[in-house]
Amino acid sequence: MKNWEETLVYPEATIIEALGVIDRGAMRVALVVGRDRTLLGVVTDGDVRRGILRKCSLNDSVTAVMNTRPVTAELADSKEYLLALMQAHGLVHVPILDEAGRVVMLETLEALSRPGPRDNWVVLMAGGLGKRLAPLTEVCPKPLLRIGSKPILEIILESFIQAGFSRFFLSVNYMKDMIRKYFEDGSRWGVQIEYLEEESRLGTAGSLTLLPQVPEKPFFVMNGDLLTRINFSHVLDFHQKHEASATMCVRKVEEVIPYGVVDLEHHRLVRVVEKPVNSYFVNAGIYLLDPKVLSLIPKGRYFDMTDLFRQIFDARMTATAFPFLDYWLDVGRMGDFQQACQDYPKVFEP
Repeated sequence: MKNWEETLVYPEATIIEALGVIDRGAMRVALVVGRDRTLLGVVTDGDVRRGILRKCSLNDSVTAVMNTRPVTAELADSKEYLLALMQAHGLVHVPILDEAGRVVMLETLEALSRPGPRDNWVVLMAGGLGKRLAPLTEVCPKPLLRIGSKPILEIILESFIQAGFSRFFLSVNYMKDMIRKYFEDGSRWGVQIEYLEEESRLGTAGSLTLLPQVPEKPFFVMNGDLLTRINFSHVLDFHQKHEASATMCVRKVEEVIPYGVVDLEHHRLVRVVEKPVNSYFVNAGIYLLDPKVLSLIPKGRYFDMTDLFRQIFDARMTATAFPFLDYWLDVGRMGDFQQACQDYPKVFEP
């Protein structure tokens, strides 16, 4: 959490000094406290503006503009209660007080809305040759091709981090040293990154046999050349609710046939449908697997995720599909890469 103590000011502070605290801090508030940290009032830039309209001088005491009846909460209050309290009053922060009315912390809507840490593993497949993106991939592995200001794989990594995931495995083969050099151990992002090094190409499921141990919880597997805004936490909740052994994320695709399609009975014309639209679900390259399915994967040979799902079907394990409509793009061809570069500022940048 950001240093909330930097928001504290004493009653003798001037309005302009309090405004400096508000402007410098990320929390956009000043808490006026006594020497024992008893909360006396709260000041926002809105309070300052209203004070100026009342002809207050910027050199007046901050007590002239502070809100003396702010909404507060106690340490024992739950996260759910705090969220409801902020939403009911339209607040982005609430001072937390002890029994004596002293400030012990400042809770923010941003911190409360942030997803909690997830200890599920994430495996990102980054070993492909990317032949369809040549000549770009002749000097750079596809996961390191930049979309906007960042490599594709970094955008994927940060999407998982934002959802609370912190332990990652990168399955690498082609130009693996470049990928290792860029991501290293993940400390730059505050996460742990390890590498699954394929001596020969093992496919999207075969490299899972290189995991150092069997994970304790369901884990994600995702192709390292996808851009998506799918909610990973929703996928995990869906998987657990349905007690699935494997979940495949599927994306609805619509295809327009640019002709009038006809139905025939022998030589007789029965119907003409002009430019019909066919819709179907496709494998989106994002999976959530229960650890027990790892026993179905043969070691040392090429084995794709579709092969694994066939084994899951044969073993009569529960496989589910998670359909989603969020942004998704498989960056497989040059046209896709160009489309991704156009989409990135609109979809991924604030």
